[in-house]
Amino acid sequence: MDKAKGKAIAVVGAQWGDEGKGKVVDYLASSFDYTARYAGGHNAGHTVIFDGHRFVLQLIPSGILREGKKAVIGAGTVVDPVALVAEIENLKKSGIDVRGRLFLSNRAHVIFPYHREMDKAAEAARGAGKIGTTSRGIGPAYEDKMARRGIRICDLLDAERLPKKLECVIAEKNAISRATYGHELETQGLLESYLELAAHIRGLVVDTAALLNGALNKGESVLIEGAQGTMLDIDHGTYPYVTSSSATSGGASTGLGIAPTRLAGVVGVTKAYTTRVGSGPFPTEMPDLDAQAVRERGNEFGAVTGRPRRCGWLDLVVLRYAKMLSGIDSLVVTKLDVFDAQPEIKACTGYRYKGETLAEMPPDVETLAQIQPEYKTLPGWQKPTPGIRDVKDLPGAARDYLNFISDQLEVEIGMISTGPERDATIVPRGTKLAGWL
Repeated sequence: MDKAKGKAIAVVGAQWGDEGKGKVVDYLASSFDYTARYAGGHNAGHTVIFDGHRFVLQLIPSGILREGKKAVIGAGTVVDPVALVAEIENLKKSGIDVRGRLFLSNRAHVIFPYHREMDKAAEAARGAGKIGTTSRGIGPAYEDKMARRGIRICDLLDAERLPKKLECVIAEKNAISRATYGHELETQGLLESYLELAAHIRGLVVDTAALLNGALNKGESVLIEGAQGTMLDIDHGTYPYVTSSSATSGGASTGLGIAPTRLAGVVGVTKAYTTRVGSGPFPTEMPDLDAQAVRERGNEFGAVTGRPRRCGWLDLVVLRYAKMLSGIDSLVVTKLDVFDAQPEIKACTGYRYKGETLAEMPPDVETLAQIQPEYKTLPGWQKPTPGIRDVKDLPGAARDYLNFISDQLEVEIGMISTGPERDATIVPRGTKLAGWL
């Protein structure tokens, strides 16, 4: 049995999402029996490349790409059945059959077309104050969940109960839409199409909390996959420019129904620099020309939306904050190779506001927007790193940069990614992360 026997390990984004969690989870998944997603919806694009094939998974955990491994979509997610069925079909076309390996929580909430309509209308109404959502209905679905009017997967599978529930929700949604946006929602044929979708996913639906706890009780292992990143967390991120769920490790327990005491470790994922998508403050954002160069080298465009990402220098204040919130035991640094041509590299070591050094992360975006970052400049290595499989073979300046990050955060660097491919990965010997594999 592998070293991860009986363990639950969480992988979380330590920045604003898009850190490369898909590749990290795919790499680690070979050592775990289950991969489980605990929050978010199909707004999270996880890209995995191996054997010349590129897979972009939006809702299904990337562990499904490992032969014989099982994947779970937990109760804390919001699920668009149209997107889920399409994703399953795309995997099938690539020769990956999810039957008997993919499990969907009967308690997960359902995204309907009216959620997408409300999302787009609300974003348009904000004008210059746009949050930068993907307009896929994620936020409105979570709103319904918290307002206790959401429709869950268990309701979707009940052909007798669904019509009445849907009728009540649509009546309320139409009243809101008419009053707020001046028009009714398009709902014709909605019930029939969703009953048809229910038939497609019925075989996947189980009580996933019981499934995962039972697996752990039997000594099986679970790799927990987060969506988005720490700074997009609904409680702890750059509110209101955040997602609608808990992106830190705490969300793993509520989203999957696994007690916090089950969690044996937390892996945080960061790029060698920082990116964010959409609106909101970004203290270490690079000037346009520098950002464009990094964006092109790092292919910094959304896997789901295609939107160009904003690029900035590594923000160690954000990473310290993420380490504190999620209890990160081991840090993964991705896209190290993007800096291969960089003559000098900056890293933000502290924040100043109105001349004072800040000891804590500001809670409001107004303050964060006026932050003056304190930078440490390190020499670049200007040598190629793709293909390197051992830390000692990295250029000296690259090792110095990684050691600087580790020392500043007081956390090990448990994995280094030097390219998008599955095998472009270094796992230093003797680390906690190596011990879990």
